[in-house]
Amino acid sequence: MSASSRASAPPRVLTVAGSDSGGGAGIQADLKTMLALGVHGMSVLTAVTAQNSLGVQGAWELPVEAVRAQYRSVVDDIGVDAVKTGMLSSAELVETVAELIGGTAVPSVVDPVGVSKHGDSLLAASALDSVRTKLLPVATVATPNLDEVAQLTGVEVESEDGMRRAAAAVLAYGPTWVLIKGGHLSGDAVDFLTDGSEEHWLRAPRFDNRHTHGTGCTLASAIASGLAKGRSVPEAVAAAKEYVTGAIAAGFALGGGIGPVDHGWRFGTGGA
Repeated sequence: MSASSRASAPPRVLTVAGSDSGGGAGIQADLKTMLALGVHGMSVLTAVTAQNSLGVQGAWELPVEAVRAQYRSVVDDIGVDAVKTGMLSSAELVETVAELIGGTAVPSVVDPVGVSKHGDSLLAASALDSVRTKLLPVATVATPNLDEVAQLTGVEVESEDGMRRAAAAVLAYGPTWVLIKGGHLSGDAVDFLTDGSEEHWLRAPRFDNRHTHGTGCTLASAIASGLAKGRSVPEAVAAAKEYVTGAIAAGFALGGGIGPVDHGWRFGTGGA
């Protein structure tokens, strides 16, 4: 096949995150999302977890040199159109990744992963300040859930009324946009997107489905995929919300605990 007859490469998205051996969250969820949304997914592994539907049984952080080498290997040869971060367990890793992203002139989505769906801590307390002062300032979009907002800012949100205050507290650390995920509130699944002046409320019905493992990783990866395609932040977030809402609706039982969302729901895969 000649070079001229080959299909052109799709947009390139790089995830910098931990591995979920159960396949529902982390690097595995990121790459499934990227495939489903028509972009080329690439990965920088930051940690290996022993994880299943019941929780995280163990986690092993990769050396900073290994993370840096993976990032440079991909970006310097293949290039990248958007970067997404997930589990960065230590201050040293957070600072290294922030430096790498800061030197890469593409949109970045920072999912400040602090606690797993099962309540397992995925971020050392000593790393919180590095997330605030190093990582959030290089984010095009930060996507904290309400627990992560409280962890990072001390702001406790108990209703929609508190989401603007939460957003202001996160924006104070320097991201261009923040998406406050209100999934832990009652009622509709409401998220609030703002850059401090423009505001967007995104609403979706709440499904009676406990199988929601990987929701945060999936949403952040979907946003990064939209940004890689050249969409504006509000457009990318709205499309990502639509995708993840369908994935949650189709989430399926796996193992004895909380099953994953269905990344392939548009193709009739997963638990259908």
